[in-house]
Amino acid sequence: MRRFSLIVLAAAAACVQPPAQAQVTLSGTLDLGVKSVSNTGVGSQKSMSSGANSTSRIIVNGREDLGDGLWAGFHLEHGLLGDTGAAASASKFWDRRSTVSLGHSRWGELRLGRDFVPSYNNWSRYDPFAYVGVARSANVVSASPTGPIRSAFGSNANTTVRSDNAVQLLLPGGLGGVEGSAMVAAGEGGAVASGLAKVIGLRLGYATKTWGVSAATTSSENSLTTDGKFKDTAIGGHAQLAGVRLTAAWRQFDVGQAEQVLWLVGAVYTQGVHEFKASWTRSDMSGSVGTTVLGANDASQWGLGYVYNLSKRSVVYASVARISNDGASRYTITDGPAGMAAGGSSSGYEVGMRHRF
Repeated sequence: MRRFSLIVLAAAAACVQPPAQAQVTLSGTLDLGVKSVSNTGVGSQKSMSSGANSTSRIIVNGREDLGDGLWAGFHLEHGLLGDTGAAASASKFWDRRSTVSLGHSRWGELRLGRDFVPSYNNWSRYDPFAYVGVARSANVVSASPTGPIRSAFGSNANTTVRSDNAVQLLLPGGLGGVEGSAMVAAGEGGAVASGLAKVIGLRLGYATKTWGVSAATTSSENSLTTDGKFKDTAIGGHAQLAGVRLTAAWRQFDVGQAEQVLWLVGAVYTQGVHEFKASWTRSDMSGSVGTTVLGANDASQWGLGYVYNLSKRSVVYASVARISNDGASRYTITDGPAGMAAGGSSSGYEVGMRHRF
């Protein structure tokens, strides 16, 4: 009788299916290189850089299949400085992304948390250097000079890349090449010193295997934007010609009477394990901030790069870039010596290795 009871219990246990488990993964990137930057009149500075080909990071994410095309998931991403082991952000541990999602294969994804704003997504995809390294287009996106970014955010965190407190809806795949997203974020009082802003953004694009176009707009409000919303608009396109991907993009920041327009033209040529990159970026200021006229404060940058793919996970790379400033502009490549005079130039090179795990 005891043996029979044990058999019945074992059979019953076998019939009970455990609940579906989320598939949690740990991944990331470690990218380190050596770098030298020279600025007009103040010499050069050599350093070790982290994230020149791809940002060094640790990623923890997971996804659970809920059945009938429905799924739930999360994504946590921590930026790090591989040369020192320090966190990339002193104020946020999951500084790159912190989101939870509910999605459906036909209806798209609802995503909540800290993430990239639509305009940044639409600009960075056309930058051959992916917004990192000595040749990144981010060199001329700065709150340091007098202009729209500084007017709207001061020296505090801004929304040119990410937003906190965001709710997003992302279109699903399978829409015949149409893709896009919408974002809203609560300002929670809009205290600019805390990096808070009310954000509304939209992105829409169309792409085939050989070409694509897209546009995005993002507006932000905080305690400093008393002259109107900070507006960030980005339009771009790409074309694939044999082994060459050609890109072009336009981006505009404006608030009050201040405006900054960016132009980007890029190319990436891939031949087997070899990858050659080139880009040209232009920044044009216009309007004014108070009594300061911005019209002459422009800059241009060119960049060249080479990547050798050792495997799907590991690469070695080299890049070189130069920024030429006009008027009161003093844009520089990151990690150079301080004190360059207005209208000077900044040049730099780097070589490094990246491994994804």
